[in-house]
Amino acid sequence: MGSGRFDEVIDRYHTNSEKYDFKTKFGKPEDVLPLWVADMDFRAPEEVLDSLHAAVSHGIFGYSEPGDDYFQALANWFSKKFHWEIDQEWLLKSPGVVFGIHAIVRGLTNEGDAVMIQPPVYYPFFKVVEDNHRKLVCNRLVHTESGYEIDFEDFENKIKNEKVKLFIFCSPHNPVGRVWRREELEKILEICTRYDVLIASDEIHCDFTYPGHEHIVFATLSEEARMRSMVCTAPSKTFNLAGLQTSNLLIPNKELRKKVKKALYVQTGYQELNQLGLVACQAAYEKGEKWLEELKEYLKANLDYIREFLKEKIPQIRLVEPEGTYLVWLDCRGIGLSDKELEDLITNKARLWLSAGSKFDPECGQYERVNIACPRSVLVQAMRQLESAVKGVLS
Repeated sequence: MGSGRFDEVIDRYHTNSEKYDFKTKFGKPEDVLPLWVADMDFRAPEEVLDSLHAAVSHGIFGYSEPGDDYFQALANWFSKKFHWEIDQEWLLKSPGVVFGIHAIVRGLTNEGDAVMIQPPVYYPFFKVVEDNHRKLVCNRLVHTESGYEIDFEDFENKIKNEKVKLFIFCSPHNPVGRVWRREELEKILEICTRYDVLIASDEIHCDFTYPGHEHIVFATLSEEARMRSMVCTAPSKTFNLAGLQTSNLLIPNKELRKKVKKALYVQTGYQELNQLGLVACQAAYEKGEKWLEELKEYLKANLDYIREFLKEKIPQIRLVEPEGTYLVWLDCRGIGLSDKELEDLITNKARLWLSAGSKFDPECGQYERVNIACPRSVLVQAMRQLESAVKGVLS
């Protein structure tokens, strides 16, 4: 079918879509065009839908566990895509990566312990730390001319001085789109090893990298990395399955896994995954590769479009070039508005619903995150609305 399948505009209204049906609940006008939350406006692969139809036709939705076939689909995917050979005993199941990170925080740290994150970063990370009564430590990424970099001097000083116990790592990084290089990962590992810091590596966007960039699973760096890290994965971003609530935590270290398992299952009372989520995850990893490759080509073309549009039509807004993910980080400082004025421009003048940069870091009020996993026509409409709004305030 090619890219045509991704050009189709699918009506998501009246489907309980958080993105479309709850605008006023989130304080937005009903007519805004939503490009905020990180789900896609594309149907899941036909092969996944076929497996779900078969499960629904069977008609029984009893208690379910992931079997050997489920694990093998997962193992084959990570072996082929990331040269990572995983063992079945490493697997802990979770309805979501954030749910899993909550369990990691509760299972491996105590109240008052310091936990580090790297703003601007996926905003639930802040709440994971604070809601569990841990001490939040921020190692802010540095925005340079070439993109975002880690301030390793600050990274080490904060770990040492704040006695950090756990580092929640976003790889690839949401929202700035970095795909971390091996030398950066090795530097993180070296510092964390020196100060005995554990690493929760959120790798939910691992399947989305642009040409010239390769995702490296943190646990594959070395034996030390394998024993010090918890790798959090899911098919939800890759195949647009977030609502089916199926995630996989891979923890090679037996002692760490035991503690996280207790926090995940015993302390929450959570046990079985959604049965249809198990079906969808297995089918996606077994049969979804071709669909994903077509999708990545489409996303690259969407990225090319938005890059050129901004350059030609709205040079006041700079694209922070992403190396991975389908989320684009826009630097709007060139417009010359206050944070409040920028939000008014986006929402009330451009009639767009984007993710405000301040959600990812209070210091990033001049940035916006845009989800480009939508039909090209929707992206074109959004960019034209943005262009008109910016010209209106600058004229």
